Amino acid sequence: MVAILDDTLAALADPTRRRIVTRLSEGTATVSELVRGFDLTQPTISSHLKILEQHGLISRTRVGQTRPCKLETERLDALGAWLGEVRARYEANYARLDDLLERLQKDPEPPTDA
Repeated sequence: MVAILDDTLAALADPTRRRIVTRLSEGTATVSELVRGFDLTQPTISSHLKILEQHGLISRTRVGQTRPCKLETERLDALGAWLGEVRARYEANYARLDDLLERLQKDPEPPTDA
């Protein structure tokens, strides 16, 4: 699981690749369609697509002379689950802190040992 998260985060570290993933979340697109949506050359977009494909975030097929790209959500789902776990932990910590602060406001005197 750690390797999947590392690969996914590495692939998404680049803002262009994040924008490609965002675009593909709207639906399948050909390489030509992606090139038109970015101010980048076709080889540059293709290199970003290759990285996304290597890391399992997209798949590409061949239909005639086009190369439709499709978002693969398994890695994103794993990332989302991990982020959810992290969020649950820090929210639990904040809840414990809130409880402690509330108790201290009600009884600001620390207990004394007799």
